[in-house]
Amino acid sequence: MSLTPQFGAIDPSPTQTPSPSAYLAFNGGANDFAQQYLPEIYEQEVERYGNRTLSGFLRMVGAEMPMTSDQVIWSEQNRLHISYENCGVAAAAGANNQSVVTIPVAAGSIENVISQNDTVVLLDPATGAEAKGIVCAAPAAGNVTVQPFGATTFAAQGITVSGGGATGAVKMFVYGSAYGKGTTIGTGVGNSASRVSVDPSFTQFSNSPVIIRDQYVVTGSDMAQIGWVEVATEDGASGYLWYLKAESETRLRFEDYLEMAMVEGELNANPVAGADVYRTALLPGTQGLFAAIRDRGNVEVGFTAAAGLDEFDAILKNLDTQGAIEENMLFLQRQTSLDFDDMLASISGGFAGGTAFGLFENSEEMALNLGFSGFRRGSYDFYKTDWKYLNDASTRGAIAGINSIEGVLVPAGTSTVYDQILGTNIRRPFLHVRYRASQGDDRRMKSWLTGGAGGAMTSTLDAMQVNFLSERCLVTQAANNFVLFQGI
Repeated sequence: MSLTPQFGAIDPSPTQTPSPSAYLAFNGGANDFAQQYLPEIYEQEVERYGNRTLSGFLRMVGAEMPMTSDQVIWSEQNRLHISYENCGVAAAAGANNQSVVTIPVAAGSIENVISQNDTVVLLDPATGAEAKGIVCAAPAAGNVTVQPFGATTFAAQGITVSGGGATGAVKMFVYGSAYGKGTTIGTGVGNSASRVSVDPSFTQFSNSPVIIRDQYVVTGSDMAQIGWVEVATEDGASGYLWYLKAESETRLRFEDYLEMAMVEGELNANPVAGADVYRTALLPGTQGLFAAIRDRGNVEVGFTAAAGLDEFDAILKNLDTQGAIEENMLFLQRQTSLDFDDMLASISGGFAGGTAFGLFENSEEMALNLGFSGFRRGSYDFYKTDWKYLNDASTRGAIAGINSIEGVLVPAGTSTVYDQILGTNIRRPFLHVRYRASQGDDRRMKSWLTGGAGGAMTSTLDAMQVNFLSERCLVTQAANNFVLFQGI
């Protein structure tokens, strides 16, 4: 008598003698439970990009007010922000100069995670042009329909147009989103119920190792999945549940958007008309820092150290005709920061092999500090620092010739304004954020849970939806005291 099917291949033995037939083999196939020698796995991710968050600029210059084995395996974090290179821009078609921007999703594991109502920046390294717009329709797998904020087509703004929307050389990144009052959240690729949730991924190596809204969604089943890698994020989130990292990074990204939208924001030049809540024509937009300085401030084009102090003195003379704020802060990208260092270094070439930086404290034997954190020229004090936003590869950095914004000069002072709520004159920083708030609702930074998992019991949906919302704008007072350093 035989039993079919037979499971296993263990043969009984009359004596207690170890033999190959009396044991399960763990090294005889490709799909075994485990290897005979397990690899050494580093539990924590490697933070190869350091702190990836970009916010902090507005907090510095302004304020917010109401309104072991034969094998080693480790993992490294990927970038935080949504950015695509080698995109193609089709000729304008449809209402309000809309264009289809093709994303090269076929290259490796690239996915389109842009959602409707996301606001984007297009950068063209070939022409040095940039343009901004809003995703005005539900994205497809390999493209998004973008309506420019400007009243002209992307081609008229200097963006290279590829025939039929074929892959080109344009860079596109998301800097926030914009929604009308009382609207639902925009949709993403293949999801009609919510925005695309950007699930973070890590790169693994072996032996080398307006109204701004966002949402993260995780199913109840995925919440119970235990990972091999311990997650860690900039805000202290940790654990072996991968969704904790995804939710935390969505929150970090949204917090960055709160600042990026204030810096990059543009007014909508299209007419206010139509009935579709997703159409940008219904949204007036918001004026960010760059737009405000271009509109009402000073623009310095092509600043270099080659001209020495003469070029910078021209800026000072212009500031003299404005508010003449004594203390100013310089937030610069790396090359412009080095240009300032070179400009200041050229003043004192040194003698007898030494360099006279500082108050006679340098000698030939000591380590020489070639960087300057502050200086005084004329009646002005300047404090210099690098601005991470201008250097980050996922936003305005890393592409030669495309860093059109190279820095800003921000006055470190206050202005007197009349506060209608308080009914009195108060002093406020030149640069500050106003957010919508009242006794009934504070919209500075709202987050709430919906669904039927993770503690949320608001619907029959077997998922947890983490919602983020803010309603705010940037007030740039006395923009004539600001200077925008712009590339040629």
